Amino acid sequence: MPLPIWPDQVRGVPNVALRSALFGAIKRGPRRYMDREIVTSLDGYEVRYTGPRLDQADLDVWEQCLHLARQGGVGCRIHFTAHSFLKNIHRSTGGKDVEWLKSAFSRLASAVIEAKHGKFAYFGPMIQHGGRDDETGEYCIEMNPAIVALYGPDGWSQIDWQQRQQLKRQPLAQWLHGFYSTHAQPFPLKVKTLHQLSGSEIKQLYHFRAELKAALAKLEEATGWSWNIDEADLVHLNKIPTPSQSKHLLKKNKEKSTK
Repeated sequence: MPLPIWPDQVRGVPNVALRSALFGAIKRGPRRYMDREIVTSLDGYEVRYTGPRLDQADLDVWEQCLHLARQGGVGCRIHFTAHSFLKNIHRSTGGKDVEWLKSAFSRLASAVIEAKHGKFAYFGPMIQHGGRDDETGEYCIEMNPAIVALYGPDGWSQIDWQQRQQLKRQPLAQWLHGFYSTHAQPFPLKVKTLHQLSGSEIKQLYHFRAELKAALAKLEEATGWSWNIDEADLVHLNKIPTPSQSKHLLKKNKEKSTK
């Protein structure tokens, strides 16, 4: 079964990766190793993870791999050069970034998730395997065909790639962008809940709250989405649903009216 097809200006991402701390809002530095640890996720999802912690830059890499794989179906081999791949994820193409890309692919190949949402489940590596030519910079990577189970009929979202790149090097703002992109009509959530869901390593909640406000302000600049935090410490975010989300809302409302 192939992946869904989405336009070039977006990235199609399983909601389970965006509604959890799988790709955390963490900063650069040493990566903690996890061994089948339960990853905090929104109600309805069950996620366990084995491997080094993944961050938002790793998510950029995984999203681009899925983007390339969508044309030929998951399980196909995707071919690219390190230079073109780095350009497509809006990174520099120097030696340091080429080495970083190698480490990102290594992390994703060793990263094993067990994810379930409803009857759809997946377990296995984020990337099946791959090879590269260090002289030409050419890569050949194969995605695991079973990963299509994470998509389901409506288990994925289209992420505006330009907006995401405007939030580069701002991990919490990027995580919030992905999380709220999966909601047509976001519901209020406690600051504490977002702290847990984002996988933030900030220990004190009042420090996280300050960073959250700054990240939400950056998110509003990039997207036009408005927000506020009320006296009960609930975060409210308002956004216009995408065309596909509007169709889904209309379908749900029709189903409710016929019951």
